[in-house]
Amino acid sequence: MQHSESEQQPWQWPDETWQQKVNHVRAGRTLKPRRWPGDAPFAIALSFDSDHETNELREGGNSYGRMSWGQYGTRVGIPRIEAILSSAGVPASFYVPAVCALLYPEEQGRLQAQGHEIALHGWIHELNSVLSYEDERSLMLKSADTLEKVTGQRPVGMRTPSWDFSPHTLRIAKEMGLLYDSSLMADEHCYELLLDGEASGVVELPVEWIRDDAVYFMMNRFQALRPYTSPESVFDIFRRELEYAQREGGLFQLTMHPHIISPRSRIWILEEIVRLGKASGAWFATHADVVRWVKAHSAEI
Repeated sequence: MQHSESEQQPWQWPDETWQQKVNHVRAGRTLKPRRWPGDAPFAIALSFDSDHETNELREGGNSYGRMSWGQYGTRVGIPRIEAILSSAGVPASFYVPAVCALLYPEEQGRLQAQGHEIALHGWIHELNSVLSYEDERSLMLKSADTLEKVTGQRPVGMRTPSWDFSPHTLRIAKEMGLLYDSSLMADEHCYELLLDGEASGVVELPVEWIRDDAVYFMMNRFQALRPYTSPESVFDIFRRELEYAQREGGLFQLTMHPHIISPRSRIWILEEIVRLGKASGAWFATHADVVRWVKAHSAEI
């Protein structure tokens, strides 16, 4: 009895099936310029995923304890982050679920006025991989419309919630004319995104789990998810990533969450990263500005 592809196990697939899956969304040309603005030795792109209460809302949950943790991100976390960035004069990118933008429009307007980027991060921090093309597209468009209404500027980049990039995501980003995505991990430098072997026009500014505070500090008392890495050890990882980026003349990208990085025992990590970057002469830029630079200077590679 012959089974359809949907009924087959991966080891039973014909070659064209796994080849199509691998090649549907793929890293293309590396975009690493020979120089950064002002001849800076390397670039730093700081980012904050302002998930706030949506970590609980997206699950349809009713835990006000977890929602209060998210609220800590806006009440305590964002002001602390703002103060550090403002004092150092460095910009950052904030990835904001549209629901959070509606909950805290003043926060988004204030951050934007300070020179920070407000970018797409889904509607309610939903998982794209469980959505149809139509539903994912509708939510992405509604989210872009919402951020534009709240901030007065249409977002040019996105980060998928939980970095959950579906088979439809790149097609939708291309249809929306987005400049970049920051959800994938095929390189440490920016690169072109290929859609079925063709340049999509969307640039990837890659992330990595080891450069994300959540994997070290996340806490859910109803699951076996517990913080297990000391702040000193996390800082050491981030610092080594930064120093190697400097050695290569490349890009150091960091993902943080206001409700995770901002407690008193951890916020010093951000302070130290900013201090090291400033002392090293790094170019601090939003993700959008990094992508604009590498696109404009890709011929120098």
